[in-house]
Amino acid sequence: MSKMRKIYLARFIFRCLTLLAMTSLIFLAPKQFEPFYPGRFFAKPTLLHLLWIVWIMDMLSQLIPSGKAVTALGSQKSFRIHFRRAATPLSPAGLAQRAKAAAKRAYVVFLIWCVLTAALGILHGKGILGDLALLWVTTFFYVCDLICVLFWCPFRHFIMKNRCCTTCRIFNWDHLMMFSPLLFVDGFFARSLFLLSVVVFLVWEITVLRHPERFDEGANDALKCGQCTDRLCVNAKKIHG
Repeated sequence: MSKMRKIYLARFIFRCLTLLAMTSLIFLAPKQFEPFYPGRFFAKPTLLHLLWIVWIMDMLSQLIPSGKAVTALGSQKSFRIHFRRAATPLSPAGLAQRAKAAAKRAYVVFLIWCVLTAALGILHGKGILGDLALLWVTTFFYVCDLICVLFWCPFRHFIMKNRCCTTCRIFNWDHLMMFSPLLFVDGFFARSLFLLSVVVFLVWEITVLRHPERFDEGANDALKCGQCTDRLCVNAKKIHG
């Protein structure tokens, strides 16, 4: 097992424990969620502040290039320091065609997620799901994110058709998707997380438009399977031995 997969498995366990803790606290210690409500974020420190800090730091890490082996290349490939021009790169026309095809598949995912988010908003508007329920759904998505990375991803399998997370066109959409339920919640806690996730998404998409070569293994040798050191995919043992 690679070092990166061990790191992500540890993160997955942390996320599962976070979901378990949140589920328990909702019933046993509801006062821990005071910062979640409008005008209460700066009242007094609670456990929820720690989770907010973790989430904010996760997003900031996607905006800062890192040469250290702590974040998967799939998330960092947008930065120039991780670009290795292919010995025989795609032609500009070929790259543009592949980028356009990947974008079409990506925005099918975006449309599906918009429909899901709208459904949550309707349930919230009708009073079926409360604010805390949307926070719980957000934390559930937090766990699902690494299920997609480590075990099985329905978006990759059914829509994107990419080989693995390293080549995934929508890798850094994770926080926007995760925090989309918070769009319907007032207060600094929810708004700050959702707005920063939008910033991460926009930075990613602007970079895709300006530098499509960084996201395509036909132009960026760093993304090729034979160069992989992350080995996050479920087929890593079969591929790398």
